[in-house]
Amino acid sequence: MTVRPEKDQYYLDIARVVATRSTCLKVLIGAIIVKEDQIIATGYVGAPRKTKSSLEHGFCLRKKLNIPSGQQYELCRSVHAEQNAIINAARAGVSLLGGNMYIYGQTKDTGEVINAFPCFICKKMIINAGLNRIITSVKDNDKGYMSFTVDEWIKEWQEIDIIDDRYKYGQ
Repeated sequence: MTVRPEKDQYYLDIARVVATRSTCLKVLIGAIIVKEDQIIATGYVGAPRKTKSSLEHGFCLRKKLNIPSGQQYELCRSVHAEQNAIINAARAGVSLLGGNMYIYGQTKDTGEVINAFPCFICKKMIINAGLNRIITSVKDNDKGYMSFTVDEWIKEWQEIDIIDDRYKYGQ
């Protein structure tokens, strides 16, 4: 008999497949947005439409410039998966209010699952987009994922500074 995955695992598995379209040379990250049990947008790490990706260039610009992971995102050719999912929803005229985002990440070289916590820029976009819950892949967890509410992030940022986030991109 086939084991039916719970909803969070099901949607995270779909985000994993979306991640396979990533054009980053270091990580594969995919995001999907679900509202009322329907996928309304997807996004993966990739260069802006109609521009050349790191894959096509054959090198990572950030690596060439010796930029440490998690710093100076503006010098990356790629748009983050979370950003692309939000942008794709906007292009389709779809409201994200009350939706949930599922983010899956893994290393490109070994395929090891990573903690796919959003960066500060993505986190701010997620808050302002009106999303409700964020479910991310994590490497050291029995379930293989963690769930956060956007309200928790807002409350945390009301009490501490953004830089003191407990769950940071790149951790």
